[in-house]
Amino acid sequence: MAGNAAVGVLALQGDVSEHISAFESAIHNLGLSIPVIPVRKAEEIPELVALAIPGGESTTIMRLIDQNGMRDVIKDFEGGIFATCAGMVVAARTLIGETRFIPLDLLDITVNRNAFGRQRESFEADLPITGFDTPFHAIFIRAPIITSAGPDVTALAEIPQGIVAVRKGKKLILSFHPEISHDLRMHEYFLTQVLA
Repeated sequence: MAGNAAVGVLALQGDVSEHISAFESAIHNLGLSIPVIPVRKAEEIPELVALAIPGGESTTIMRLIDQNGMRDVIKDFEGGIFATCAGMVVAARTLIGETRFIPLDLLDITVNRNAFGRQRESFEADLPITGFDTPFHAIFIRAPIITSAGPDVTALAEIPQGIVAVRKGKKLILSFHPEISHDLRMHEYFLTQVLA
């Protein structure tokens, strides 16, 4: 890890404070000393060791990414990417049923936005995840789902409707919201992969 590089949470819309709190606790648990900062300017991103794209409203997040000149900076970012829920939609290569914006193409995944319908279709599930000894209690809120992934993308968790967690290198993309689950294992797993 370079110098005092920080973990950044994209602070345009969505679960920003929840991710900052979860990363701070995960960093503490791992015995590390890394600041976690909200990121609102494109010029902050290249200095980070990792960037989280939180859940929220994907159309709004993508519009604000473009308005703030962040699209190319995020696409060129070589640090870790931790994207959850709406962050998965933003990070996709291809979207099903969404024509209002072009996603960032950070990973070769095809994503069905709002795959489970409206807010009332939100649900929770104890999800087996590759590499975890016990299931992760996952909270899905208007969740997207991955309908297909490229051959170099590793699926870490699936449910009957499709893939809900993938990894490639320093990128970890999730359908659900680990930042509100009180289980820090996803944040800790990401940090150990990025900082290895």
